[in-house]
Amino acid sequence: MKIAVVGTGYVGLVTGTCLAETGNHVICVDINVKKVEAMKNGQLPIYEPGLELLFNRNIKQERLSFTNNLAEAIEEAKIIFLALPTPPGADGAADLSYVLGAGKDIALLLKEYKVIVTKSTVPVGTADKLTAVLKAHTDVEFAVVSNPEFLREGVAVDDFMKPDRVVVGTTDERARKLMAELYGPYVRQGNPIIFMDERSSELTKYAANSFLATKISFMNEIANLCELVGADVDMVRRGIGSDDRIGKRFLFSGIGYGGSCFPKDVQALAKASEENKYDFKILNAVMDVNTIQKTVLVEKVKSYFKGDLKGKKFALWGLAFKPETDDIREAPALYIIDDLIAAGASVAAFDPEGMKNVKDLIGDKISYGNNQYDVLQDADALLIVTEWSVFRTPDFDEVEKLLKNKVIFDGRNLYDLQKMIDCGFYYNSIGRKIVS
Repeated sequence: MKIAVVGTGYVGLVTGTCLAETGNHVICVDINVKKVEAMKNGQLPIYEPGLELLFNRNIKQERLSFTNNLAEAIEEAKIIFLALPTPPGADGAADLSYVLGAGKDIALLLKEYKVIVTKSTVPVGTADKLTAVLKAHTDVEFAVVSNPEFLREGVAVDDFMKPDRVVVGTTDERARKLMAELYGPYVRQGNPIIFMDERSSELTKYAANSFLATKISFMNEIANLCELVGADVDMVRRGIGSDDRIGKRFLFSGIGYGGSCFPKDVQALAKASEENKYDFKILNAVMDVNTIQKTVLVEKVKSYFKGDLKGKKFALWGLAFKPETDDIREAPALYIIDDLIAAGASVAAFDPEGMKNVKDLIGDKISYGNNQYDVLQDADALLIVTEWSVFRTPDFDEVEKLLKNKVIFDGRNLYDLQKMIDCGFYYNSIGRKIVS
């Protein structure tokens, strides 16, 4: 099948590449000329494990191509995916200008029936708005379909190639058949393609991410309570996670959620509720908890150093919002850095993939290491912010030798408490007892 993907951000590139991998011919279109030229030359603009191999293979086999020309991209495509930004506005509502603008541009180019798919995360009612824009500018038949993505950064290729479900919102029978044909190769093991109306599909994505964010904030509240009552959040997590009604995933306490999805999706759903005169109390609490949790590590640092951080140096392990990605959007590290610098401290950081993006954002406000040990030299304490695998089993003798003080604040609970006692570190984590 011939496919067009409008937008080559994270979702667009993963979608286009993985669709090409099953034999489809995919043209990805973007207005950024330099980016398109780089991709034509095999340069992948994002870091995502497993994507580069598929990306280059499908370019070489001429199933994946790139253009700045929208007309060229959609001319022969049966299905057009819109994978465009929907950033939150000042009031938290999703900005649909890119999606609706692309809809108008496509409408003016339509010559025959096409299926236009919103792959971006969009508010309820977007399919209706997009349909209205298209109808205002063309008499050619078309269908607008909602097909939300459920890609986890770090394992997005596996999520696309072997989805636990595919959600498709459409009331158009021709579109339903085309979408079933397109996704058939990805659900051969029996996982469902769930067809529903467009509005239910749009709400499904927001509901899923908001529920997962709720689990994270709930466990962070439990972790904070554990510290007050002397319980161990790891034990509590194991105790409740074995209940299959709750499940083991998203029950790890830490320093809050970040990234491109959870923050804006929770905010957008809360805003949509407000616009419909519904006070979504749980979601508002989830956001409040997450805001506080992002800097809980700094409060622990201030308490240890009796409120005086002036002239102190802190080493940060981790900048990306989670491991196996270079995404720093809403990353807790950025909030921690701001608070430490505001308190008069300096920061040296290392992240396997996220340093370039942080440097592009904040420049030389902090220093950057070539490896995780570089940043420890003469630091007053180590703060662990992202749970990269490389941080899980460090050389603690080397850590001790380089740090000014044997002090670790762990926002991801990477280390066994007894191990820290044996090594003689002051070790302050989330929802567990402090050891020294």
